[in-house]
Amino acid sequence: MVWGTLREALRGQRAREKDLRNLVSNIPYEGLKKGKQPNRFFPGNAIKTTKYTLLFFIPMNLFEQFHRLANIYFVGLAILNFFPIVNAFQPEVALIPICIILSLTALKDACEDFRRYQSDKKLNNTPCLIYSRKLKAFTEKCWKDVRVGDFVKVVCNEIVPADLLLLHTSDPNGVCHIETSNLDGETNLKQRRVVSGFCISVPEFDPESFNSIVVCEKPNNNLNHFKCYVERPDKEKVGAGIESLLLRGCTVRNTDHAMGFVVYAGHETKSMLNNNGPRYKRSKLERRMNMDVIFCIILLFAMCFIGALGHFLWLRDLPGVPPYLVPKSDGVLNSPILSGFYMFFTMIILLQVLIPISLYISIELVKIGQIYFITNDMDLYNEETDSRMQCKALNITEDLGQIEYIFSDKTGTLTENKMVFRRCSILGTEYPHKENATRLAALEEEDSEDDIIFNQQPKPPKTGWSLETEDTQNHKEIWHKSAMTGHAQSDVAFSSPLETEVIPDRKLLEHISCPEITNSSSSISSGKTDSYLDFFLALAICNTVVVSMATAQRQRMSGLLYSHHTNNTQDTSSSQAKNSGSLSHMFKFWQRKPERRRTSSEDSGVEEKCFTLPQKIEKLKENTDLQTCSFYTPTQSDKAAITSDNLRYEAESPDEAALVHAAKAYGFILLARTPDSVTVRLPSGEDLVFEVLDTLDFDPYRKRMSVLVRHPITEEYVLYTKGADYAIMELLGTPYAEHLHRDQRNIATDTQHHLDCYGKEGLRTLCFTKKIVSDKAFESWSVGRQSALAAIDNKEELVRQSAAELETNLSLIGATGIEDRLQENVPDTIVALREAGIQVWVLTGDKPETAVNIGYACRLLEDDDLVINMSCKSKITCTSILDSTLEEVRRYGEDPRNVDTTQCISLVIDGHTLTLALSPDLQDRFVELAKHCRTVLCCRVTPLQKSTVVKVVREKLKVMTLAVGDGANDVNMIQAADIGIGITGQEGMQAVMASDFVISRFKHLKKLLLVHGHWCYTRLATMIIYFFYKNVANVNLLFWYQFFCGFSGTTMIDYWLLIFFNLFFTSAPPIMFAIMDKDVSAEVLLGVPELYRTGQGAGEYKFSTFLLSMLDAFYQSLVCFFIPYFAYLDSEIDVFTFGTPLNTVSLFTILLHLSIEIKNWTVVHAVIMIGSVITYFTVTLAYSSICIICNPPSNPYWILQRQMADPVFYLICIITTVVALLPRYLFHVLRNSISPSPLTQARHLDRLDSSARSQMIKEWRDFRGGGQIKRSRLSTPPSPSQETRSLPNIFPLSPTSSDINGDEFALNVITESSPNT
Repeated sequence: MVWGTLREALRGQRAREKDLRNLVSNIPYEGLKKGKQPNRFFPGNAIKTTKYTLLFFIPMNLFEQFHRLANIYFVGLAILNFFPIVNAFQPEVALIPICIILSLTALKDACEDFRRYQSDKKLNNTPCLIYSRKLKAFTEKCWKDVRVGDFVKVVCNEIVPADLLLLHTSDPNGVCHIETSNLDGETNLKQRRVVSGFCISVPEFDPESFNSIVVCEKPNNNLNHFKCYVERPDKEKVGAGIESLLLRGCTVRNTDHAMGFVVYAGHETKSMLNNNGPRYKRSKLERRMNMDVIFCIILLFAMCFIGALGHFLWLRDLPGVPPYLVPKSDGVLNSPILSGFYMFFTMIILLQVLIPISLYISIELVKIGQIYFITNDMDLYNEETDSRMQCKALNITEDLGQIEYIFSDKTGTLTENKMVFRRCSILGTEYPHKENATRLAALEEEDSEDDIIFNQQPKPPKTGWSLETEDTQNHKEIWHKSAMTGHAQSDVAFSSPLETEVIPDRKLLEHISCPEITNSSSSISSGKTDSYLDFFLALAICNTVVVSMATAQRQRMSGLLYSHHTNNTQDTSSSQAKNSGSLSHMFKFWQRKPERRRTSSEDSGVEEKCFTLPQKIEKLKENTDLQTCSFYTPTQSDKAAITSDNLRYEAESPDEAALVHAAKAYGFILLARTPDSVTVRLPSGEDLVFEVLDTLDFDPYRKRMSVLVRHPITEEYVLYTKGADYAIMELLGTPYAEHLHRDQRNIATDTQHHLDCYGKEGLRTLCFTKKIVSDKAFESWSVGRQSALAAIDNKEELVRQSAAELETNLSLIGATGIEDRLQENVPDTIVALREAGIQVWVLTGDKPETAVNIGYACRLLEDDDLVINMSCKSKITCTSILDSTLEEVRRYGEDPRNVDTTQCISLVIDGHTLTLALSPDLQDRFVELAKHCRTVLCCRVTPLQKSTVVKVVREKLKVMTLAVGDGANDVNMIQAADIGIGITGQEGMQAVMASDFVISRFKHLKKLLLVHGHWCYTRLATMIIYFFYKNVANVNLLFWYQFFCGFSGTTMIDYWLLIFFNLFFTSAPPIMFAIMDKDVSAEVLLGVPELYRTGQGAGEYKFSTFLLSMLDAFYQSLVCFFIPYFAYLDSEIDVFTFGTPLNTVSLFTILLHLSIEIKNWTVVHAVIMIGSVITYFTVTLAYSSICIICNPPSNPYWILQRQMADPVFYLICIITTVVALLPRYLFHVLRNSISPSPLTQARHLDRLDSSARSQMIKEWRDFRGGGQIKRSRLSTPPSPSQETRSLPNIFPLSPTSSDINGDEFALNVITESSPNT
């Protein structure tokens, strides 16, 4: 029996560890024993996130707590105290401090684990629908009952209980829409499609008919990839990927129901594999504190050795055997050397408090308090998104005050990630969209830009614009009024009016609507108009945007929506378009007809003029029954209701949303998208349904995406591709490739020039191409594509290779420039961070021209910077550049004329050059150069390169690093830094989930670091040093007493009072100090960023500071011991009467020592300090009155009462406290008077009234030259192929890369320039 169980367990382990899993349906095996279930080796769906069980909580929790060496140390001493030969106190009493600490920690862990247990119980008992063969239907069971191989049905708005392979949906196109906000925070809907060839046309799916084998990969935590294929009974393999997988935790939306096959359950699901719990990091301060603990241990052993040696010498020099030395049972005394050895351990027990037992739990309490105040800071709250600052790593708050390097993403971090369509180039002709620029300028001029962007009532989208001339001022007035009238905000990402409203370019609109072009058969055959048509079709089609109705709510959908649908929508559309006669029929409906429209403030009677939609001359044919919404198939009555006004686009990236809205502005409206088709309405009103044959998704290697469709008119296979300019241009050859036709070369050359100009303006650029694929080529390629999709091993590379095979010999049709606007206050934040001594690096995937422009706009780069632009292809060249540049930098530093000057160097480096520079033999040179740079811009970098840069800088320079980003491509960088900060942007929550802290805007970084970071670090550093000081000062009283008691290990203070002293009397004040003290106000810290430098490097927590505090503790302990000693010399007081003043004086000295350190007194500070004194006297008086035999043989009865009746007691307390604190007080006075620190000077500003303080701060900043923020404006770049070659100055307000090249102060190192730069 045992061997059978063991054998079954080994078989199960082997099955789970296989790279591939063969899964079959559980239905034929329903009701059989577990041993006969084919999928029995795989875990069930029940989850358990608790760490403990009720039976084993205590041993498991103690085992976990004993991972902290301090707990082992104190427990060991308590156990040692049970040996009579070395004990110093009652054994039971010695256990009290460590038992209290362990109990408090265990209580905290138990509460947290109980909350996890309740959450697990609720989740495991959530109902779901599982198919039962006995009942021939789906029955309601719990999530914990789901098994691998089951068939699960999920209805609308329900959460998916396990990872399901989608086999059937209620949608006739086999589409299921899901929301993944529980996984990655993205609220946009995503499409999942049924496995190809399974149950799409069957109205009712029968799970019992499923007799295929599902082969899938071993579970992993990659949410974006899934390898699987379904093997039919005839051995045919059908590939499936992440597009057919419903992940546990996703919510089904806008789909009546979906059915799937369970491939992963429970802890093997991808969501659970990504659930790593809270992040635990060790702060820099904690690591340095451990070194001080080691120092205290060495000090303890030294003091114990002195005590042991003193006891040995004392016993050796005794003339006889005193009566108080008790011999062993045999009547023989231990030898002096053996007694000295035992006394070493007794002294360890006596002086154990030298290691602060309560320090660790005090630090945890302090950090909880600090996090509370940080997360509740209203300045870090974003009203627009109703989000506040979050802290996910609870133990590194003080590291925020020690940052030296910041690595930042650009898009969505420095910028809004609100993509605004600005310009485009079609067939080498540039269209600047001046009207749209005017509209954006009007928005920029508003006093409150945020209200415009986020609180504006969305106006009805426009599908076309008239060509009536309007005064520019009227444009501004119109947009000003419309912006101020609305208050609602769309609940779809990338859908603010700033992004969705696009005014077409007048020249482009005239070109499209020109009758000479649209009515000419020859012009159509020439391809000129077709190329413009292809450009806008590429904008509308080449994306993954999901289309829904604006009126469709995310709720359970009625089955009536599926009662009417057509079977051949593509043929209907194609025949209709063919009946129109020609492509010119699609354009001939543009009209010019101004009309009066009422704004959203219509109730107030305000009317405005506005561009109007084009009017259709003729209506669509009544027999058209195209599918025009991706969520349902419309009926004839529904057709009229589908207009551009009630469409909603849900994009996964803001770029795609901006391009779709731009196409929509010209009348090319994306109406619907299914896995097999995409519907576009043309300006004429005609609807074209393109059959989607394949979608070649974007990946970071290809830097592009493609959509292969069958054209409904020509029946040709057309490949539309969009991507980064350098990735697309490589597929055309070079812009000047000899094999291209001259016209094509001109188009490529002109487009490349426009792209370069766009990049210099800081715009994000994309190229669009078209390719006609022959039938033979498609059939040949399709075979390899399906084989790649069905592969398991090396699937990603095979799929990528199949895509690259088709993306060749592309025809360039145009390019776009999209503006990603800077977030508010980014320049001010970067300037403040730089003044704080923080080096800011930007790591972006954008082209260098774009990065340089953004760098000047946000003041990463300044006009007087020495800009080093590194771009090379070979390692030899890179080595030469690094060596020569380093030589120039060293030469500058060695020049006597530059002794008191700082060289402002900025480095711009592209991804390929960065790869060369980060090679092992060049790393040191690159880091040495980067160390001298004020700013480094890394362009065209991959996520892996981002993390590599962070690791290299952190390890080589030994500095504190911070990485901030908002997207999934920033996760590696965030996790590589000492502190990772995620920004809640529009690209989901993957960066947020991987981060330590979460903010909503880049500007919040300023206060988070300069204020809260500074406060957290200075408070905690001071508190830790104070804890060591406090314990040493108190314990040393016992040590000095040993010199007068023969080093016998006895005490003059009752042990209960010793325990209470550290646990209760003196613990609350330093905790409250570390939570609430403010050495400098927030206003001054923000106004004088240089104050942040006090925490960088060694900071305030230096060994010299620690050593000085230890010396002060020794001095104060000597004063607190010997002044009472000499006061009571030759008197007849007992030992406890002598010890009570010592304990009282020590309390006063320690508390007043802290009062000197407090910089900002509050009522809370005063209450805690006074409360500690009152608690001391109350507890001591009660103890000496009641607890007469609590600690035999000592008798503390009525001791403090008699002392308080003696005037000498008060005189001793006053004199001793003054003498003990006088050196520290004088030290502070002299230091602050003779050589005040920057923080001391800042505190003087705090003492001024608000107006005077603000004026002083303003004068200080003006003295250091806070300049105005510069912003470049767009202009129309000419084409180099035109006759006029003179280039105007298109960057009058900020330097360009050409300005950098020509500046005599700039060192521009560019070798072997490649087309992508």
